[in-house]
Amino acid sequence: MSELDDLLRAYKDFVVQPWDRTLAGPQKVWFLVHDPRQERRIRLRLPEFELPTREAGHEWVGLDLTDAFGAWMGAHEYAEAYYASEDLSELQPALRDFEEELQARLCQTLEAAADDDQGVVALHGIGSLFGITSVSALIEAVAGSIRGRLLVFFPGQYEGNNYRLLDARDGWNYLAIPITTKDLVL
Repeated sequence: MSELDDLLRAYKDFVVQPWDRTLAGPQKVWFLVHDPRQERRIRLRLPEFELPTREAGHEWVGLDLTDAFGAWMGAHEYAEAYYASEDLSELQPALRDFEEELQARLCQTLEAAADDDQGVVALHGIGSLFGITSVSALIEAVAGSIRGRLLVFFPGQYEGNNYRLLDARDGWNYLAIPITTKDLVL
């Protein structure tokens, strides 16, 4: 079996378990941790993750953030000036605006995903945010809006309660539930 087959199996085993409805927002986040080199394969197989979710009686709403920054910056009124500037510190106020818009977009998706607490919002393409904004800050900012579960396809590593996006040196400790192949019972 391939790593992705194992990851899909781990997710299937996970999604059918009863959901505790009393959890706090940060505890309703699932990080599906995968090797960053598998990102394109994961994208091709997203429907294979959606199917067991629906079979378990849960709604599925996907949100792709791959082009979020490019689309936002391309529509920004000062985009040309930012592109021409060699001083990236000039971009900092715009990045804060982008972070706020990204948080609002994810909150809207979470709130619209389901009328109850049985939906899954599947967030992918977060690797494209690396170096632009903090994924941990994004997840923490929207945690209060999670009704069902937020499934984050996480290209990186999970070791000792520490998540590292794209195998970066710095990581963060977060309350999210990791879904990995390490706990898979064969």
